[in-house]
Amino acid sequence: MSKPTDDLDAIRQLTTLLEAFTDEERERIIRWTREKLGMQPQSGVQAPTAGPANRTASPPPPPGAVTATDVKSFMAQKDPKSERQLAAAVAYYYRFVAPEAQRKESIGADDLIGACRQADRGRPKNPAQTLVNAFHDGYLDRGDRGQYKINSVGENLVAMVLPGEPVTAWPSRQAAKKGKRPARASGASRSNRPACPGMPPGRRGRPGARILD
Repeated sequence: MSKPTDDLDAIRQLTTLLEAFTDEERERIIRWTREKLGMQPQSGVQAPTAGPANRTASPPPPPGAVTATDVKSFMAQKDPKSERQLAAAVAYYYRFVAPEAQRKESIGADDLIGACRQADRGRPKNPAQTLVNAFHDGYLDRGDRGQYKINSVGENLVAMVLPGEPVTAWPSRQAAKKGKRPARASGASRSNRPACPGMPPGRRGRPGARILD
């Protein structure tokens, strides 16, 4: 897309891009764009004032989110298919869905392990590396040391994509090679093959030998 020449040109291009989406999707795209650009909240939206009463306040979950009473039921609803999706789901839960007293902006390795324990799910072998991998996949942003927070891409994954289709494993190379071999014709065996042309099946002998009945 060419660079807009002025404000009106930018508006025309944005309008063209957003025409294919519903009003709800447009609101979500615009909100995520503002967050990505680091812009302040829109005018008319009352920003929380600093004070003890507002320290635990968290934004509402994005449209399409599924709320749950605890992390176990939330994970059962979302059913992440990989460790990276699991990390995004845990970060999402603690940001938007957890009880107010338990909500947090970012999570660490201990939070990931604790969520797996409460949800009766297998724990990643290296939870710290799992968070790093989810960061490289674009689901999380880095916070303080060892901490990661959900971003707009991760929000979209958890709220709109999960639960997804199960991952189908590719066949091994050995299995693929076996699949290319032609199957042996039924009934054919070494014992039933004639030893030389003209001999009936099951009879053996040297070429030119006389067959006695």
